[in-house]
Amino acid sequence: MNATATTALSPEAGEAGICPPEMGKIIAGHPFLTGLSPHQCRILTDCAMFTTFEPGEMIFREGDPANRFYLIRNGRIALESRTGTGRATVIQTVGSGEIMGWSWMFPPYYWHFDARAVEPTEAIFFYGTPLRTECESDHELGYELLKRMAEVMMRRLQATRQQLLKLNSGQSIIS
Repeated sequence: MNATATTALSPEAGEAGICPPEMGKIIAGHPFLTGLSPHQCRILTDCAMFTTFEPGEMIFREGDPANRFYLIRNGRIALESRTGTGRATVIQTVGSGEIMGWSWMFPPYYWHFDARAVEPTEAIFFYGTPLRTECESDHELGYELLKRMAEVMMRRLQATRQQLLKLNSGQSIIS
């Protein structure tokens, strides 16, 4: 990963010097995490850092170990899959206010798609490996994240289903 990433705990902490209290406010205010307890937000803040991606930058590749997820602050990222000929096909794009990456939460912890920045993107990066450990010991946090991830997965599955239906009817599937 070539992304510019800085931890929320360092003095030069990324975007205008994001410090832990500011990072906590950003995390608590993200649509995916709205309504978590202050304790749960603190746990997430401890695993978070600000990151950016340039257009065309590969964020992760299918088959690589999945050990993180992202809250997209602004920008767009294409989720791609390879065809039998090796050509990348955009499955979906994710943008501001969305989450990217749930494979860190489910064994065998490998990415199922490629992810590439479509435009300059700012995100909050979460280390999934220590967060999984927290979820195992704090079942309320684990359950909250699991419910939210499942909702995202269901929406994306339905969107993919709609794309397949369009493909079968001869319509363009790229939105």
